[in-house]
Amino acid sequence: MECPHCHRQTSPQSRNCGSCGSVIPPAQYLLEEAGLIEPTSPKTNGQSKPARREQKDESFYRMATLGDRLIAFALDSIFLFGIFAIVDSWAFMRWGIVDGPELKLTLAALLIAESLNAAIFFLYLWLLETAFGASLGKAMVGIRVIRTTETDRHPLAILAIRNLLRVVDGLGFYLVGAAVASCSGFRRRLGDICAGTVVVEEDLGSWMKFAAIALWTLVLAAAVWSVPRICQTNAALPSRYLNRVVVQVGRSENAAYFTVANLHVEIQLTSAPLR
Repeated sequence: MECPHCHRQTSPQSRNCGSCGSVIPPAQYLLEEAGLIEPTSPKTNGQSKPARREQKDESFYRMATLGDRLIAFALDSIFLFGIFAIVDSWAFMRWGIVDGPELKLTLAALLIAESLNAAIFFLYLWLLETAFGASLGKAMVGIRVIRTTETDRHPLAILAIRNLLRVVDGLGFYLVGAAVASCSGFRRRLGDICAGTVVVEEDLGSWMKFAAIALWTLVLAAAVWSVPRICQTNAALPSRYLNRVVVQVGRSENAAYFTVANLHVEIQLTSAPLR
């Protein structure tokens, strides 16, 4: 691999150039191998010497497959679902209306719940990828986010761009992101392209994987334990504004029902006795 500063050859695993000591951008050799940048050598005695590439070995990064990224996203989604269940139960019982076996959800309850869900989703991915390069799902699968170019931007800004663009990549249940990644040589979705990042295969260590599995399991167990207890409380806090009921969930003697706008769904719980 060639140092982008002094144009001398250095090991692909080096973080600093052995000749000039400058920082080597992450995945520099990947850009050279893909032909996105051409290595150049300084002229000596009026003639340019061809750059010599290091032979590829087993320690090179490999691009994470779309399958691994899908599994990591599924694990993260299950983890976040546990957190959302706790947060939504609290918001619904706090700003909703409990009328016997019926729960009426107001605009205030839905807006507060969705706002908290969006904030948690973004902060979870943004902060973990900034600190460790991986969310819990990525750590368990063995993949990591790295930068492909050296830049003056702070990692917080880079990873913020990557995760904010999930709004676009996530359209159609991530069909947009999958389509862009499939057409990219580095399997990068739009967020990766704009942020200058790539997802590679990298084991963060057994302790990190164990910690991720333990935290993942702990949160799901906490959700199973706490949600029924939250729903048993009735600490409703009526709101002056946005108190229009938009969703009704409840049950009658023989059926459970769900009503939103003009849509009414009823599920029969017990069959009528034969006569």
